[in-house]
Amino acid sequence: MIYEIAVLPIHQQHIERFRTAFAEVAPLLIRAKGYKGHVLAQGIETADVFNLIVKWQSLEDHTPGFEASEDHRLFMQGLEDYFSAEPTVYHLEGPEMS
Repeated sequence: MIYEIAVLPIHQQHIERFRTAFAEVAPLLIRAKGYKGHVLAQGIETADVFNLIVKWQSLEDHTPGFEASEDHRLFMQGLEDYFSAEPTVYHLEGPEMS
């Protein structure tokens, strides 16, 4: 199982709008080939930083798969105005968590 970790810095004044925008674009992620689930978690000490953790069947399902798709372009377009800095994305390999 591959876990994509996206660290998303959000403008403090737009946190609630970001949550709404994410809910609107989430179906684009959910329908991606190899998608196995996700969690969007807000930082406790850093409330303006969210972590998006996405489970993928394989690395290729995320990149180049989803990242090269029109759905990804629309997903990012729906969120990019809320970012206070460029998101950081990395991947982990590990056992499937329930």
